[in-house]
Amino acid sequence: MTEENHSKWFVAQLRPHGLTQARTHLQRQGFETFSPEILQSRIRQGEPHQERRPLFPGYLFVSFDPRANGWTAINNTRGVSRLILNDPRRPRPLPGEFMAGLRARCDTSELATPIDALEVGDQIRVTSGPFMDLITHIESLPDFERVGVLIELMGREVRSSLLRAHVTKA
Repeated sequence: MTEENHSKWFVAQLRPHGLTQARTHLQRQGFETFSPEILQSRIRQGEPHQERRPLFPGYLFVSFDPRANGWTAINNTRGVSRLILNDPRRPRPLPGEFMAGLRARCDTSELATPIDALEVGDQIRVTSGPFMDLITHIESLPDFERVGVLIELMGREVRSSLLRAHVTKA
């Protein structure tokens, strides 16, 4: 279903561990789905390992035309708990700008990339918090929301992590 067909995006709440099953059955019924993921760092057997995790755990975006018949079948789809709707008689879609921005940040495999695309080694400036205006380099990217840095405190370097939202490229 495409935008030309007046399809809009809505949110479906999933049953526990229902993402794969819901996505498969919804696509089989002709609905377009979208479930963005992020890379998250974990330590497994003492080694750093990155794995994909849902950006919105327990939820799936589904596109359909609310004026067409058949969209109510989504609530009876395996893996789906329910559609999140304010008014089931006249469903209101998510804002188009929100979905366009979110989809633009994802690659073809639905992996979301950070807005600023920071990389290890980039020089950054801290924009808020106790280290505001500090210039340093990124040492690691532990997960989607944080950056690892070395900060010089009292004559020695200390490892720390900062919220990605609190830094910008210098």
